[in-house]
Amino acid sequence: MFGKKGLFYDVSAKCEYICGVEIKLLLHNAMMRRDIFKWWGIVVAMMMPLQLLSLTVSEAVGWIESAYVTWMPVEGAATYRVMCRPIGGEYAPLDASLVRNYGSYGRADALGLKAGEYQFEVTAVDADGNAILGETAETTPLAVRAHDRGGFAHLNHAGVGAYNDDGTLKSGAKVLYVTGKTAKTVTCDVVTKSNGTAQTCTGLQAILDARQKGYDKTPLAIRIVGTIEAEEMDKFSSSSEGLQIKGKSAHAEMNITLEGVGCDAAIRGFGILMRNCSSVELRNFAVMLCMDDCISIDTDNSHCWVHHIDFFYGQTGGDSDQAKGDGSLDCKGDSQYMTFSYNRFWDCGKMALCGMTGESGENFITYHHNWFDHSDSRHPRVRTMTVHVYNNYFDGVAKYGVGATMGSNVFVESNYFRHVDKPMLISKQGSDVAGGGKGTFSGEDGGMIKAYGNVYAEQSENFRLVTHKQNATAFDCYEADARDEQVPTTYKTLQGGTTYNNFDTDPAKMYAYTPDEAADVPAVVTGLYGAGRMQHGDFQWTFDNAKDDADYEVNAALKSAIAGYTPSLIGICGEPSADGGGSEDDTPGEGGDDGGGDTPGGETPVVPADGDYACHFTGRKPSNSFYAITGNYSGSKGQATVNGTTYTDCLKIESSTTIRFTISQEMVLTLVFAEGTVPNIKIDGTSVTAVGSHIITHTLQAGAHEITKDRTFNLFYINLTPTADAIRQPQTDVSGDNAPYYDLQGRSVKHPTHGIYIHRGKKVMR
Repeated sequence: MFGKKGLFYDVSAKCEYICGVEIKLLLHNAMMRRDIFKWWGIVVAMMMPLQLLSLTVSEAVGWIESAYVTWMPVEGAATYRVMCRPIGGEYAPLDASLVRNYGSYGRADALGLKAGEYQFEVTAVDADGNAILGETAETTPLAVRAHDRGGFAHLNHAGVGAYNDDGTLKSGAKVLYVTGKTAKTVTCDVVTKSNGTAQTCTGLQAILDARQKGYDKTPLAIRIVGTIEAEEMDKFSSSSEGLQIKGKSAHAEMNITLEGVGCDAAIRGFGILMRNCSSVELRNFAVMLCMDDCISIDTDNSHCWVHHIDFFYGQTGGDSDQAKGDGSLDCKGDSQYMTFSYNRFWDCGKMALCGMTGESGENFITYHHNWFDHSDSRHPRVRTMTVHVYNNYFDGVAKYGVGATMGSNVFVESNYFRHVDKPMLISKQGSDVAGGGKGTFSGEDGGMIKAYGNVYAEQSENFRLVTHKQNATAFDCYEADARDEQVPTTYKTLQGGTTYNNFDTDPAKMYAYTPDEAADVPAVVTGLYGAGRMQHGDFQWTFDNAKDDADYEVNAALKSAIAGYTPSLIGICGEPSADGGGSEDDTPGEGGDDGGGDTPGGETPVVPADGDYACHFTGRKPSNSFYAITGNYSGSKGQATVNGTTYTDCLKIESSTTIRFTISQEMVLTLVFAEGTVPNIKIDGTSVTAVGSHIITHTLQAGAHEITKDRTFNLFYINLTPTADAIRQPQTDVSGDNAPYYDLQGRSVKHPTHGIYIHRGKKVMR
């Protein structure tokens, strides 16, 4: 096969074009002598730079009414043109804001796709806007699924939010792209007067506030790109939650979708309050460290849909039960016809309050296919409302699952309860008052629960569930033998005398749906199309079931990881840096940082030996004048041992602290903080956090740099070491981490063996 003319000319021509050297003669002579090993050595040597310089698609995957493609960077590319088409249809360009730079790879997401097969075309574009010759790749067809629109939000209501029920944008819809860099400056024309006069509004909250006047019902898709921090917002109209979406009066038609792009969209430091809204959709982003509730659906809302959200800890509140924040997803104030589906709750405290005291009717709420991942309670806690809870995964719930009070009616169907001591509770009876207790979660009148088809797995010795068959009066639930079985009125709560309203068997009240078998729920909810953000998000954490199943205290390590989370997004391709690390002049494949240092797998990194750039603070002053430092010092803030030397004097990282220096080449910065801490700091204005240790490493490009406070920590040691040319000279791979590997053609490799790969943007040998 080595003597085939086609192969010879393909390889030699391509190598000559890329590398600017004449190798045809070398290849020809080697092949004519049948010196196969020499021929193959020449090809391999030339193909290594060849593959790094040509546009190669790494991954192309269809998801739910969206799809994405990633590719290896092309040298000389200023940006990329990405097109998408349905199979058999015409290509259409994606909006520029969907084409992003992650340093070691590029990514583009197509949104608003109806179910079907699609493919992408990616083209590298130079600084003059011209396609680079030969640098175009087309993907093979990929499948896109439709969203599961089961639940009350869609009952007798077509198109919740800015999208039609087939997944496409509604006619005339506007699309806004918002990053942390543009949340204050994004603009949109909003009709603010009855005569149709429009006003140009600036800032995300200002745009939503203008819609509150009620004159503009234009479908509006607000797309979050990367992470938006609280301080990056223009303002907050809710002092308790943060971002407010509010209609003019009860159940005002809004037609708004707030959605994340890709797998890494997030808001941090604030939550969302909804009032007087109808037709609002929230999807595919994370909420981290919110003020009070992550999402509060408060007062006169209807036909709203919250799905594929990652809910994390909120800020610690003043009450004893607010260590993890006040609430994750509350629905109250006569809100009705809601669906909460495919959300993931990460060790949340009080998951969902559903109803208060002022509801006017049954209200009708659905929770389905949510992943209660070691969250504690309220799954949901229901007052007054009529609620359908089906196909949810209760995964290591420490306190209780579903709770019913104050005349509520709850159908708990085909859920999977894994290690949940109290799957269902009715206030003041059954397991709630077992052993003469005063009530596990409420002293209010009881609500009725009908249960059918649930699985109770990995039961602990404290597991307790009392059905009506075991106790006809003091039960936790009425356990039906068939899904359509009606609960007789003879069964009622001990306190309040509530009977079940049998809403689930009334065709005038109920929607059509086909539940999954309970045994299949864990696989569905944790699968590719399951709960949480696309690809299950970019934040990785593994719970220890042996400890976390029964523990409802704050997981300190998890909270620290959330607080220290650093986005990997560098920016929109072709634009200055937007989110995440990297400098203003970052281009694809150059510079940038993954935000977590270069430490593999969270292990403590090795600190380079002292050299010309090492600096400690013995005697409470810098040992190296290379760094221009202002700040205060201390000898009582712990210690750090570096290369066998223990340091006890440190520089306090405070608001007044600055460390400035200039380097003439690419270098790795090492910062050693007090042992036992997991620090973060701002490097050139970007927050960088250590990964599982007290040491931060960060790659810097040539130029001037500044280190300032992000949060208060104590710094004991600084060092700078030149980097190797990671692309041209393969390094021995000793990382052992879970970052993806790619072969020299840019294809993802699930199980790398011996050979040369691209790993974390570097060429490595295994």
